[in-house]
Amino acid sequence: MRIPILKLHNYLLISIQIDLDDQTAIQFQEDLLSKIHESGSTGVVIDLTSVDIIDSFIAKVLGDVVSMSDLMGAKVVLTGIQPAVAMTLIDLGIHLQDVPTALDLEQGLIKLRQELEE
Repeated sequence: MRIPILKLHNYLLISIQIDLDDQTAIQFQEDLLSKIHESGSTGVVIDLTSVDIIDSFIAKVLGDVVSMSDLMGAKVVLTGIQPAVAMTLIDLGIHLQDVPTALDLEQGLIKLRQELEE
């Protein structure tokens, strides 16, 4: 199953509404990087509100997506991180210190504009 990636102005918006398995996570990573390349988007908001738990592989892919997007010139903001997901990320040593976060998608867009100084 593919995760939809929406384009809004110069941003990409992703709301993950399904349980992530390894194959879906890898497909998402490939799709997002391709979409950044094709669209020239400068910002990405990934909404994790519906994600209740993640395993170590999904956590690594998420961290990799943020790093790879940054290398391609797109700033990532994560929104809606649930407590269990935050604990898992830290327990696994995935410290996304330089990644802006927000409570919801609307706040994530505001944060992204601030980060990009638009």
